[in-house]
Amino acid sequence: MMNTQLLNGVKIDWDKIRSDSYLREIPAIRSAEYISFTHPVTFFAGENGSGKSTLLEAIAVAYGFNPEGGTRNYSFSTFDSHSELCQAIRLSRGIRRASYGYFLRAESFYNVATKEEEYSRGQGGRPQHFHEKSHGESFLALAQNSFRANGLYLLDEPEAALSPQRQLTLLMEIDRCVKEGAQFIIVTHSPILLGLPGAEILSFDDGRIHPCTYEETDSYQVTSLFINNREQLLRRLLYE
Repeated sequence: MMNTQLLNGVKIDWDKIRSDSYLREIPAIRSAEYISFTHPVTFFAGENGSGKSTLLEAIAVAYGFNPEGGTRNYSFSTFDSHSELCQAIRLSRGIRRASYGYFLRAESFYNVATKEEEYSRGQGGRPQHFHEKSHGESFLALAQNSFRANGLYLLDEPEAALSPQRQLTLLMEIDRCVKEGAQFIIVTHSPILLGLPGAEILSFDDGRIHPCTYEETDSYQVTSLFINNREQLLRRLLYE
């Protein structure tokens, strides 16, 4: 079956990465050569430090996004932290072309929101007063304003600023855009977002990048264990 996604996959050329690079010490990244995207939504799941955000950031920069987030037209930098992986990545683009795109990451959201306000004023459009809202409200508002049909969206831990109810709202926004031809690649620990029907989950655990089911993710298993056995689990963790 033909892959009809906007971004079909990424290939890593390890000859372009230094022999002493820390990237070679990340098991899941070290073992990867080609990662394919065959679904409209791909989740990167796994433990902290497993390389999820590192790979997503490299894909974003290779695609032309600002390392701190925003559209491909954004050009600003407050702290240069992205790795050399972006220089070693070759993108496999689909036959369709994205009409829009956005890179949204939780850790640099404040800087992007500031630039959003500056750009909206400079372009003579309607000013976006993101800093007048709560962190979660502004994060969701920026996402809702930025998601459009036939766009490519890279999201790094979008649940960080959102309540469970707002995560459900984000899930619906993602689903709406997917039905209009958009593609998402999302790093997340959220058992709510991971439950989106029709998405592929790529786990970065066990030293490799591999597909897994929703029920196999730690996010689901730990959350389910806590909800169903809260008193017993807390007693074991805190008192025994």
